[in-house]
Amino acid sequence: MKFSKLLLIALSISLFASCSSDDNDDPKGAYDNGFFILNEGSSDVGSVSFSSDDFTSFTKDVYASANGSDLIGGYLQNIFFDGDRAYIISGGSNVINVVNRYTFKLIAKIDSGLANPRYGVVKDGKAYVTNANTYSYINPATGDTDDYVAVINLATNTVESKIELNATANRLILENGKLYITEPNSSTKLLIVNIATKAIETVEIGSSGDSIEEENGTLFILRAPYSGSGEIVKVKLSDKSISRIAFPESLAGLGFMDIEDNKIYYTAGSSVYAMDINATTPSTTALVNSPASYVYGFAVENNRIYIADAKFDKDSKAFIYNLSGVLQKELAVGVGSNGFYFNN
Repeated sequence: MKFSKLLLIALSISLFASCSSDDNDDPKGAYDNGFFILNEGSSDVGSVSFSSDDFTSFTKDVYASANGSDLIGGYLQNIFFDGDRAYIISGGSNVINVVNRYTFKLIAKIDSGLANPRYGVVKDGKAYVTNANTYSYINPATGDTDDYVAVINLATNTVESKIELNATANRLILENGKLYITEPNSSTKLLIVNIATKAIETVEIGSSGDSIEEENGTLFILRAPYSGSGEIVKVKLSDKSISRIAFPESLAGLGFMDIEDNKIYYTAGSSVYAMDINATTPSTTALVNSPASYVYGFAVENNRIYIADAKFDKDSKAFIYNLSGVLQKELAVGVGSNGFYFNN
């Protein structure tokens, strides 16, 4: 009798544990365990595509599928995440769409306090979003100095304040309570913004600094000028000291950089290269020679290389390779594909 009861209890515990384990493995929605491809689109509307990690599921326009006739906005620029929410920046419509990252159902729209929003990061319930404001070709007097960071309260989805930069701003990362901001077109400086005090420092890095990553207390910034050779600028966070890795002229046409598993990956033309994170000279041997005519987005994640081949008059393509350079998948995505975002 006692043995039977103990056996029954043991079986019940085992069944409960098994069910709990199964529940934890269940996807949180249709767009769990995969990646989004952001498609810039036109001034009127862009789109977001999705592929599962195993490529068995693909949706060309997840926002339209989830939200019907509601428009996501034009010139989509960036996606950033916080918990189970995704924030989709529409620079052309001055709006950030807040959706559930696993179902893509619309939760809210942040549509005031923004002026040409670009990129965002999150810390302690607040988002920090760079805004290009006016451009110098439209407003020569202030177009290079009126950019700002919008501080967004994510509990209310409202812009609660601004950090005026007196400079231009684009990509940003957040490390140890500070924003590190690059802008490739009209600036030669790295901006450093203390989000607590709003104090701003600058470090001279040279023109055309764009892609920015942080590893082991050092910033890696790719300078990719339109002509001539580029370089990686390394900025040590502790003392702002600078070192540089020069690229040869044979690697003209630098575009993007990403860091994964102690390797620096970078694009030149339609090819992808890699070097050890501690190397002092770049590799000139391509890992991937893609058929892309215009590389407009790039990422390395989970042992794969992702390349966005942007078209602006028809569907773009996304190419996914393994780290040996073997093509794994080619996807037909939306107009002006410009980035990859991973939802695992």
